[in-house]
Amino acid sequence: MTRAPQRVALTSLLALLVACTSLPRAPTDGDVLSGRLSVQVETEPGSTPRTVSAAFELSGNPRNGRLDLTNPLGSVMAQASWAPGTVVMKTPQATTDYPDLDSLTREVLGESLPVAALFDWLRGRPWPGAPSQPDPAAAGFEQLGWAVNLARFDEGWVTARRARSPVVTVRARLDR
Repeated sequence: MTRAPQRVALTSLLALLVACTSLPRAPTDGDVLSGRLSVQVETEPGSTPRTVSAAFELSGNPRNGRLDLTNPLGSVMAQASWAPGTVVMKTPQATTDYPDLDSLTREVLGESLPVAALFDWLRGRPWPGAPSQPDPAAAGFEQLGWAVNLARFDEGWVTARRARSPVVTVRARLDR
């Protein structure tokens, strides 16, 4: 992705996070993870990293699920939902279809995130879909090129960092 489309995607995401209109909350089925989420994508040296943060609710599983992002007032600003063969992102401005979750995160953030693995990482365990290595120094593990730090998991904190350029850091503070 070139710089201009990255800026447009990031600006669009930030605009939706601060927009005055909101989407209705969808009903949840089953287990829901919620809290605050921050994603930082480091850009070229000397430029400002791209950062997105919002409250979130993640429900379902890697095959069928939903992610709601809300503003500080609790209004739903974006909903991503997925099922086999379909990924849809709704904002107050538009509804956009994507072929898969990687395409959605790449379009919005400029980098793909391992959403399927996040379901397990946020529960303090490696994703069973790929090999992992323990990382005792971080009280966590390494998986898919990411270092998952669980040193403060008892306090609700999970940090995942991909060291490969561009460096991406995901921080979550889970509601307990």
